[in-house]
Amino acid sequence: MRLGLHPACQDGALAHPFPAPDNNNAMNIETLPLSPGQPPAQPPAATAPLTHKRRRAGAIGLALLVLAAGGGYAFTRQDAAPAKPDAAAKAEPDPVRELSHRDVAVIEARPLALTLPLSGSLTPLAQATVKSKVSGVVLATSVQEGMNVSAGQVIARLDDAEARARVAQQQALLADANARLALARKNQANSAALLKQNYIAQNAYDTTSNAVDLAQAAVDAARAQVDLARIALLDTVIRAPLSGVVSKRHAQAGEKLAPDSPVFSIVDLKQLTLDAQVPASDIPRIRVGQEVRFHVDGFGGREFAGKVVRINPATEAGSRAMLVYIGVDNPDGALRAGMFAKGEVTTEKSAPRPLLPLTAVRHDKNTGQDTVYRLDGGKVVAQPVKLGLRNEDEGLVEALDGVPAGASVLAVPLDDIKPGSRVKLPAKG
Repeated sequence: MRLGLHPACQDGALAHPFPAPDNNNAMNIETLPLSPGQPPAQPPAATAPLTHKRRRAGAIGLALLVLAAGGGYAFTRQDAAPAKPDAAAKAEPDPVRELSHRDVAVIEARPLALTLPLSGSLTPLAQATVKSKVSGVVLATSVQEGMNVSAGQVIARLDDAEARARVAQQQALLADANARLALARKNQANSAALLKQNYIAQNAYDTTSNAVDLAQAAVDAARAQVDLARIALLDTVIRAPLSGVVSKRHAQAGEKLAPDSPVFSIVDLKQLTLDAQVPASDIPRIRVGQEVRFHVDGFGGREFAGKVVRINPATEAGSRAMLVYIGVDNPDGALRAGMFAKGEVTTEKSAPRPLLPLTAVRHDKNTGQDTVYRLDGGKVVAQPVKLGLRNEDEGLVEALDGVPAGASVLAVPLDDIKPGSRVKLPAKG
């Protein structure tokens, strides 16, 4: 603010709005009475000039105050004028959120399967307990537990002396029966000649013919006894009825065996059966031919496979569960009878399609649509999707439409990330 001088100001003196004092109206100073001996007081001759100076000083001070106020106002206006451009310059862009590998899922296309857990014990499809068919003393055993045997291999021998003697006895009886048959036939021939010449009656001839039939029956019986004796002799040599592994030896050399005494137990490990109990409520989902994957303790992460071959039609007593029989190929013999297995049967399987994590799917209650947050060009985009088969155990769901294989989506909900947010994908590695 600029102040001008009054035109009436002369000699550098500042004008002021107050009129000059009139000498006629000047204040009269009363003279106080003097004490005896006191000199008279001097009149204040410089009073008028001194008052004028004070007024000039007050005017100068007031002018300085006005100048200071004007300068402060101007300085404030200069500082406040660029405030708006500075505030606009200080406005920051949207922050970029850096994501971790756990926050991002890359969509993969593969089949999705629904499974049902099951567990049970492995049993051999073919197993046998070899028993002695005849009585006798064990002379020797050629195999032990854990040894592989083939069908027809000799695994034990019994003392065959008694069996050989019985064969010889039956052969002698057969020879006697043959001799009796020969005599009966000779008598029949003689009777036929006499009958032809009418030397004997028909009744006599019939008697000789009947003797031949009886002798023939005796021969047949004797021959059968010989065969039985020979079979008993062969049974003194015990052979494996099937190929497999000896699981138990029941008899030792020198023991006396009676008929039907167990000698060895043999199991065939090439084909096993997994006997799994399944709740009756889940049986409608089980069908013959379904694939089964299972693990067995002690084999680490090795996975074994099988197929459902039979379903028991009745529930197990007291369990309300039904046995499902799963055929398992065991060509290398790694699995053993009695092992406990845990796995799952595939009840339903789809064609290869993009699979989404269930945690990535958001359901909009207002629109009723399922959406995912797709990461495209460093920004988050809300993408509607059409869902298909769902597997709660694996936490995956099919994307029938909306998201192609290879796309990246936000795998987990993040409160500070919305559609339009800027994000930075994690480095590949």
